[in-house]
Amino acid sequence: MTDSSQTPSTTIASLNLDELDAPPLSLSKMAWLRFRRHKMALVGIGILALLILYCVGGAFVYSEKYANFNDTGIALQPPSLVHPFGTDTIGRDILARTIYGGQISLMIGLTAVLLEVSLGIVIGALAGYFGGWLDNLLMRFTEAILIIPQIFLLLVMAKFFAGDIPNVSFLGREFSGSVIVIVVIIGLTAWPYLARIVRADFLSIKENEFVLAARATGTSTAEIIFLHILPNCIAAIVVSATLGVANAITLEAYISFLGLGVQPPTATWGNMLEGAYNYIETAYWLWLFPGLLILFIVLAINFVGDGLRDALDPRSRTV
Repeated sequence: MTDSSQTPSTTIASLNLDELDAPPLSLSKMAWLRFRRHKMALVGIGILALLILYCVGGAFVYSEKYANFNDTGIALQPPSLVHPFGTDTIGRDILARTIYGGQISLMIGLTAVLLEVSLGIVIGALAGYFGGWLDNLLMRFTEAILIIPQIFLLLVMAKFFAGDIPNVSFLGREFSGSVIVIVVIIGLTAWPYLARIVRADFLSIKENEFVLAARATGTSTAEIIFLHILPNCIAAIVVSATLGVANAITLEAYISFLGLGVQPPTATWGNMLEGAYNYIETAYWLWLFPGLLILFIVLAINFVGDGLRDALDPRSRTV
């Protein structure tokens, strides 16, 4: 039998006053709490931090000149104290080359995604906000880009245009022209997926009351798009960009393995694998270490992307 003497006022009084006085959690705080509960995402953050430290900090230990220095007298030496990752077919230190190759692989992934996100946001925002004939035109163009095989286009463009672009110097390093071709092609072919996501979000959000109020007060179209609607699409953009970095690194490794990607003397993890093709059984260290680095960074980025997807999901209410 329940105690009828217990009134609503006494029930409220029995609650923890600290909980009643606690301010509501902000969206960023809730997102961080959800992300922190995603154990594999935290593991991914740790792996990414170690790999970035490896690629950036390693440059202070080994110079690029040393990474490209060859001595055929020590070619194909297995891992040792002097060369922890062994040496390649012309006597270059694999440890030093993975450091500088990792810098290029990361740069390709980040710059390609920057181009991808820029195009995806602009085209998706214009199509979703204005609708009508502009939406039809941009979406038909997006669908036309989607049907182009990305890997096939990368192989063709890398084959015919990489040799025509001169080497580029950046931050004291010289890169082969093939790096520019790969970044541009990946960026120009990967944006349609993000554009469709942004368009769908804009179609939904532009009918909300705060957008209608902004229009009624005379807010410019550019401010409504970039200051009112776009911040509400940031979750999908962040997740797509995160996973896009892993996709770009994998694509670069794929075509470099086929010998049509980044060309020597510029090292990447992908073209280091290409040089190990004929030594899979006799010199395992040629492919093991670059392959493991690609595996670790792709897994780490995907773990982080999964964590961000769950943390930034507006329909999630758990913290």
